[in-house]
Amino acid sequence: MSSTERPVSGGAPDQEVWATMQASPEFGDLRRRLRRFVFPMTVLFLGWYLLYVILADYAHGFMSIKVVGNINVGLVLGLLQFVSTFLITTLYVRHANKNLDPLAEDLRRRVEKEDA
Repeated sequence: MSSTERPVSGGAPDQEVWATMQASPEFGDLRRRLRRFVFPMTVLFLGWYLLYVILADYAHGFMSIKVVGNINVGLVLGLLQFVSTFLITTLYVRHANKNLDPLAEDLRRRVEKEDA
């Protein structure tokens, strides 16, 4: 037996338990909570990134405006891409800790209890 295989008894829950859990209203709620955060945030970030790319390609005059010294608007907006990525990550972790993880933990316990 390889290290990735588990014995049938006491191993991972069987497919029936997983199918039942996936069909449960609680699992549907978990998926809705995830999607309510992920889809709008993805659209927002992709829109922000696309705006940056379009400005970089078509608004050379605007992007080359000096802000301080040799730092221009294009550089500031480019660096803000990194800031927004870290902000989105922080917001997601907060959302997951508050809204997703407790429900996922309850579902995991139910699966393990039904398998036992």
